[in-house]
Amino acid sequence: MSTPRQLTLELVDPPQPSLANFVGGRNAEVLAALQEVAAGSGDHFIYLWGDAGSGRSHLLQALDAGPHQSAVPSFDPGKLLYVVDDIDRCTETHQRQLFVLLNEIRANRAARFVGAGNASPKHLALRDDVRTRLAWGLVYQVHALTDDEKAQAMTAHATSRGLALSVEVVDYLLTHMPRDMRTLVAIVDALDGYALSVQRAVTVPLVRDWINHGRSHGAP
Repeated sequence: MSTPRQLTLELVDPPQPSLANFVGGRNAEVLAALQEVAAGSGDHFIYLWGDAGSGRSHLLQALDAGPHQSAVPSFDPGKLLYVVDDIDRCTETHQRQLFVLLNEIRANRAARFVGAGNASPKHLALRDDVRTRLAWGLVYQVHALTDDEKAQAMTAHATSRGLALSVEVVDYLLTHMPRDMRTLVAIVDALDGYALSVQRAVTVPLVRDWINHGRSHGAP
């Protein structure tokens, strides 16, 4: 039997990561810097670091939605933006490739690099010459949203749809559902649609009914 968290992931289809659907919280400066990069300007090198769930991977996927052929792409004179996630996991081979890539990008002023890892450059367990290059440009810590910030974001999104979310419902969602904002926003949208279909207000019992409805209609 699926748990509410597992079942919810089967009931909703979160939108693809984008800069527009990233809830910034304390990361307004990070978001502004990446918006400049997405527009073809901005700093030459940006490195993001933060704990799991902070949103750093969301931001990198928003910049580069295409399939990655390898962990570290090769330099291509026709390519202007290079994105490398999970740099902290780079093998020795990947570190050599990243060293070459960063040097190539620095020599081409039109190119941009955005990387991310779980720690600041100086605290990464990588080669010294790679860590130094990751700090060539802007380095930002990506701060995960607090529960209060998530609650405010869900409430604001619901209000934009003309939906009133009680404190009890918000607390229930934060306690029982996946905690990334893309999924939480998709849950609010799904609950709004379900509530309209059954002509009921969004309450905790309705959330439970929505989950049970999904379970009874084929979700494991």
